[in-house]
Amino acid sequence: MLNTVTFRNATTNDLPAIVGTYNSTIESRMVTADLEPATVESKTAWFNGHNAATRPLWVVEYKEKYAGWISFTDFKSRHAYYKTAELGIYLESSMRGKGLGDYCLNYAIEKCPELNITSLTGFIFGHNEPSLKLFYKHGFAKWAHMPEIADMEGILRDLIIVGKKL
Repeated sequence: MLNTVTFRNATTNDLPAIVGTYNSTIESRMVTADLEPATVESKTAWFNGHNAATRPLWVVEYKEKYAGWISFTDFKSRHAYYKTAELGIYLESSMRGKGLGDYCLNYAIEKCPELNITSLTGFIFGHNEPSLKLFYKHGFAKWAHMPEIADMEGILRDLIIVGKKL
């Protein structure tokens, strides 16, 4: 996979594809707490909150084609948390289950020292076993369990916060 996967900083031209990938996860009720599709306009502030030096938003390309994205966002806005980031990995449905998520997570972890990140977190629904398995495989541990915190149209879901000291 090494020669076929590339990562690059996202541009505003990528935002429609990024939003499309994000929206493709909503229906499953396993990945995001959003219940309605996002729009490019609704994700513009989030997009603009990224910066290449410390909180990048990367486009993932597989065999020179768009495959998804990786984002680093502030864990909290207070300065004392600046070395801790939340990681999001979203892949096109056709790219899931093929080892690309594993490759992306490994790449993100490797880049954390360059980004001045010493703690990495992931916010994952308790019933999202594939994502939990992926993060645990890479040495993340359960740092918090928030039971029934998300109301997914009448179905209450747990949120697991996983973390890793780097």
